[in-house]
Amino acid sequence: MLKNKFLSFIFFAFVSYSASFIGGIITYTSKEPWYSTLIKPSFNPPAWVFAPVWSTLYLLMTIAIWLSWHKDVTNNKLIHLYLIHLIFNATWSIVFFYFHNIFLALLNIMVIIFFILLLMSKYKKISTVSFYLMIPYLVWCCYAFTLNLSLLYLN
Repeated sequence: MLKNKFLSFIFFAFVSYSASFIGGIITYTSKEPWYSTLIKPSFNPPAWVFAPVWSTLYLLMTIAIWLSWHKDVTNNKLIHLYLIHLIFNATWSIVFFYFHNIFLALLNIMVIIFFILLLMSKYKKISTVSFYLMIPYLVWCCYAFTLNLSLLYLN
């Protein structure tokens, strides 16, 4: 059983960090010079903040889905919901940095927040720890929504 738990954690980490990798590659290759030309709000964080924050959030997301799945391994709908959420998560970077579409990125982050809340409601019934692990992600995405909205307004 311990081997299965370890392998399933590795699987969930691989899947979660794949979304991070896609977003990171798109951001790195498409961000400049466009992003530098944008007018940014005063609360825009420095660039170095994003990598450690997102790395931590992906770890928390991984642990949350892993804990919930181990409490209810027959719940394939939860896994599908998580995967759909990750698709929208990775898509935000593509929409924002590759296509330079601030408005569509704002809509995308609204969908991400919806999925976070939906996942949290499912997690709360299965694993309270998973529910709480998603709170930093929700807070960060609400901050990102505000930042995205500000960028839309200023540009």
